Amino acid sequence: MREEKFAGRLPSLLTMAGFFLLWEVLARRMNAAYILPAPTQIVKRIYELRAPLFLVHLPATMAVVALSLTISAALGIFLAVLMDQSRTAERALYPLLVASQTIPTTALAPLFVLWLGYGIWSKVLAAVLMTFFPIAVTLSDGFRAIPPEMTELMQTLGATRWQLFRKLKLPAVLPYFFTAIRMAIPLSVIGAAIGEWLGAQAGLGYFSRRMMTQLDGAGVFAPIVLLSLAAMLLTEFAKRIEQRALRFRNQRQTEQDSKQRRKDR
Repeated sequence: MREEKFAGRLPSLLTMAGFFLLWEVLARRMNAAYILPAPTQIVKRIYELRAPLFLVHLPATMAVVALSLTISAALGIFLAVLMDQSRTAERALYPLLVASQTIPTTALAPLFVLWLGYGIWSKVLAAVLMTFFPIAVTLSDGFRAIPPEMTELMQTLGATRWQLFRKLKLPAVLPYFFTAIRMAIPLSVIGAAIGEWLGAQAGLGYFSRRMMTQLDGAGVFAPIVLLSLAAMLLTEFAKRIEQRALRFRNQRQTEQDSKQRRKDR
């Protein structure tokens, strides 16, 4: 089993190794670390700056990511359910959702700082603006993908609106929900970094901007690498939860089908 997993990941590992090797060679040839530091120089700088990076700035950014994902998930679920239950709400809200994504976050982030100050909420708002849209739209598409025949069958059997939502729609959109969360995680990290870059007192985005003013190329890349690693780890964590949740859903569905067959006999 482990050999199969390793064989499946071997192409990506080789591609990443080749990419970093090429990066190392080009950076050494350029010999201008303030423009393009080598990967080994970045790793060395992360170690040198480990105290402020891991004890101050990484926790600050992860707090923004956690809050923005929680708020975006709640807002996205609410909007998707509302649009599913009311076609009028869908026609009214969907253009506004699209319009919210046409405004660059970099243009609004300074305004958020003016409104909310340099605290955590201006960064959370910037991240939510980027994150809630894929959750709402993906869940809305999941509701639409449910075959109307299944809905009509349950209505014919006397299912209430709540039973229809709990027993049919909720299990059906569960894969869409986890797909939306995996899409939203990198966006929340990017939104947090943008908010911190444009106005903050702590965070990896703020630290990267501070290193840029010192012409420290490796110092600029160090928090960026940590942001990428954090996004990949969170996405993998969400994927593991998705696998367990879907396995549990399938087991429950199998048990319910077995009970129903026994009753029919």
